[in-house]
Amino acid sequence: MEFDITYVKALQVLDSRGNPTIEVLVVTEGGGYGRAIAPAGASRGKKEAVDLRDGGVRFLGMGVSKAVEAVNKVLGPALVGLNSSDYRLVDKKIVEIDGTQNKSRVGGNACVATSLANIKAAADTMGVPLFTFIGGFKARLLPTPLMNIINGGVHAGNELAFQEFMIIPVGADKFSEALRIGVEIYWNLKKFLKERYGPSATNVGDEGGFAPPLKRVEEALEALSEATKLAGYSLDNDVLIGIDAAASQFYDEKSSKYLVDKRLLSTEELLSMYLDLTDRYPIAYLEDPFSEESPAAFRDLRTSLKNKTLVIGDDLTVTREDLITQYLRGGFIDGAIIKVNQVGTYTEAENSVRALLSSGGKAIISHRSGETEDNTIAHIAVGLETGLIKTGAPARGERTAKYNELLRIEDYLGDEALFAGRKPLTK
Repeated sequence: MEFDITYVKALQVLDSRGNPTIEVLVVTEGGGYGRAIAPAGASRGKKEAVDLRDGGVRFLGMGVSKAVEAVNKVLGPALVGLNSSDYRLVDKKIVEIDGTQNKSRVGGNACVATSLANIKAAADTMGVPLFTFIGGFKARLLPTPLMNIINGGVHAGNELAFQEFMIIPVGADKFSEALRIGVEIYWNLKKFLKERYGPSATNVGDEGGFAPPLKRVEEALEALSEATKLAGYSLDNDVLIGIDAAASQFYDEKSSKYLVDKRLLSTEELLSMYLDLTDRYPIAYLEDPFSEESPAAFRDLRTSLKNKTLVIGDDLTVTREDLITQYLRGGFIDGAIIKVNQVGTYTEAENSVRALLSSGGKAIISHRSGETEDNTIAHIAVGLETGLIKTGAPARGERTAKYNELLRIEDYLGDEALFAGRKPLTK
């Protein structure tokens, strides 16, 4: 009885962009409680779960009072009395109540906040950390961070087409050391950008990375290279590079071309550009290199790279198990981004992770550009032992909340903690 849900309450709060979002509290008979807040993305796949927004004038239409009401009057009453530790049953109930593919009835934001609040309440009732509730007492692998320290695309106000330029500190023995490497490179990047482009170049974008006035992709990669050297580290040995192109955002459907570096490139020309860049820089990770409408291009690139660089789906796969399985088995991708709010419930996201890992694919637990202080994804990455996490630059509270939680988990595990390092970046 102590795991039975006794109380569910939703509240409108704010995300990192100052937009309204929904927080849900779940309380159990045994006194356990869990709070979770729904994030929101700027770059969104067409097939992902949709948020329920109010429209109208208040908050410029971005309010979530309808989603709050959906929890307080629909989801919450239906979940009271269910066993919170049987999270699959709880999530199944959420999915049944919504009854749509994209969670449009009660809203993906209402679903994800409720689902995550429930597993946190179950873990609290059990008296164990969330990552232990998720993965059992064997869970001890700290993920390698993919740190977005130069922002472009819809995450920034510059002319860079690609959305994220990431450093991946693999040359460390533990997570805390990898984070230190990333922080030191971030500081040196700030110094380099200020000296090269002026003080305004150190303004930050949505994910905490700098948004300098760069015009070409190669400028961003050179800046990462210089910052790494200034920090005293070696590209390839200590640090790898990752790119999230988010190509759907700069794809022109009318011409079927991509606007990059002020040039319209065909699919073939963009593929050649990726091959050239991966020849000249240690790029270990390429996410959404083409539009979600062009899956064949993913496969062509993956074949051309010959196991040198991971090709990862995000807008293409939107955390849906069916799409991930289809594109992984078909040889289109090496792995996929996992964002719980893309599908709406923890169970659906967990199913996608297990589908990836059981088939040799890579699962990257990820934040959204509109984030909050909620640190649940840190526990999901450790609990499911994915080995990789994306949660932005080591700056802004909504990003450091995840890094700090991973530091706490590492400290809690002590000598038992392992660090994924380079291994998840290899095929």
